[in-house]
Amino acid sequence: MADLPDDPRLTPARPDLAAKFLEGKVQAAHFVEGTEFEVFDPVAPVRRAPSPDAALDTEALKGERVTIYERTPEGWAWGQLQSDGYVGWLPDIALVAPRSTPTHKVTALRTFAFPGPSIKLPPAESLPLGARIQVATTDGGFAITNQRHYLTAQHVAPLDTCEPDFVAVAERFVGTPYLWGGKSALGIDCSGLVQTALAAAGLKAPRDSDMQERALGAALPPEQWTRLRRGDLLFWKGHVAIARDGDSIVHANAHHMATAIEPMRDAIARIRAAGSEVISIKRLQAGPLS
Repeated sequence: MADLPDDPRLTPARPDLAAKFLEGKVQAAHFVEGTEFEVFDPVAPVRRAPSPDAALDTEALKGERVTIYERTPEGWAWGQLQSDGYVGWLPDIALVAPRSTPTHKVTALRTFAFPGPSIKLPPAESLPLGARIQVATTDGGFAITNQRHYLTAQHVAPLDTCEPDFVAVAERFVGTPYLWGGKSALGIDCSGLVQTALAAAGLKAPRDSDMQERALGAALPPEQWTRLRRGDLLFWKGHVAIARDGDSIVHANAHHMATAIEPMRDAIARIRAAGSEVISIKRLQAGPLS
């Protein structure tokens, strides 16, 4: 048995506690069955440790499911997101026992949920792109959820709806502040932008840039790096960007502290000057996106 998991980001195992399905594969003092919970808050932080001061590794969005293995008296829950397998600590207050069966997702960057059928009412909450909701009925331009919240119907769509161009989704985030671990229009990081944009197009991607480099697409040989297509992914150590065409990229980055569109040559030169070279370019499909 392994003493510790190779990648703790994706393996619910600690020296003191691990998921029951890992018994016999890792060493831990206790193995427990997980319990499924639903993310109830619009956006819930997933932290590296059970503290509000701990690093933000990623975020979970409303309607996501998470398997929880420990809940602490201090109000933290340790578990694994079912969407991408990420492991971390969430505020227990952000979780509820499953109470919805999501039918729709938010397709606007952000939308408001109103307590009644009027956009003049104070919003009950604001939901990010990709949040999952159960729509019970529609009425007068509103999608009404099982929480009795009223959302603008044009801001939601059935779960199986796919955007035709994930790059266009990423471009909608231009100007969004850079936030390490972020996954919403309030703040997003480079790999969160890639994962969120691909998800809107119905394409599953892992969370972090190193995972994405390993899992996504086919590597282009260096002699083709000057002939990039829309949707190609450029990887540096710890960073990823999306090609808009052969001359420009869109990426969430700490230089601009925002999601920005930047000339490709300028970005490569700037990042090279900071000590990092492009390490790979991956192509997700055979032809250019429409």
